[in-house]
Formats: sequence, C-alpha cells, structure tokens
Amino acid sequence: MSEPPTVDDVHALALAMPHVTVVEGPKGNAVYQVGGKSFVFFRTPRPDARDPDTGEKYTDVIMFWVGSEEDKDALVHDPSTPFFTTPHFDGHLSVLLRAAHLDQVSREELAEIVQDAWLARASERRRTRWLAEHS
Repeated sequence: MSEPPTVDDVHALALAMPHVTVVEGPKGNAVYQVGGKSFVFFRTPRPDARDPDTGEKYTDVIMFWVGSEEDKDALVHDPSTPFFTTPHFDGHLSVLLRAAHLDQVSREELAEIVQDAWLARASERRRTRWLAEHS
C-alpha cells in the first residue's frame, strides 16, 4: 500500500494541471486558479470550521470545487470520506477537507478530486482538450 497523500501532494497535483496560476491569499495561503477561477484554495482559519470539542478554528482546511451539487452531496454524505461542508458553503459548489485527514483518502482519490476541481472551473475549451488527452 502506498503512503497517504500529503499537503505537498495537493500542491503538486494542482500545479500539474494545465494553465494554472497560483495566487497568494490574504494570509499567504495558496489559491490555485485556472482562467482566473479558483479550484483549490487553502483556507485561513474561519469561525465556520471549528473543532467540536475544543472550539478551536481549524487551521488546515482545503477547499476543492466540485462540478455539481450532486457531486458535493456524494462526497459530503458518504461516511467513508473525510469531506465536509459548513452552512457558510450552502449553495457553493465546493467541499472542504482538513489536511490532517488527507490520510483518509488515497493518492489516486486525491488526484481525482483535484482534477475534478480543475474541470469544474476550467473553460469548456480547456476542459474538452484535457478530457480528450486523458480519456
């Protein structure tokens, strides 16, 4: 069995997608974009994502865009995945994942999540080209 993915893998997978730029967020956090649209975003601590026992804000939340509400629901409501959402993201096509829980997904699953996030935000031309090259 391979080693679980790491935060470095998230960065590498996002950078491996075509036409990606990295924007620095307000606190130095990485925001990966395609065509000016974010697809992977390292969040800063926010009041909507807290440890239920301590009340401490999570400092390691990564946001991934998804293609549809159905995709979001499938990830968030599957008890075998570590993906979650908060009321702040109701109606927003994204899922959240704590870096501390990356060990609960395989490298292959993480690659698929990053690729799907890119596909959700890329232009139709870029999406069509990428899919043709990778199907």
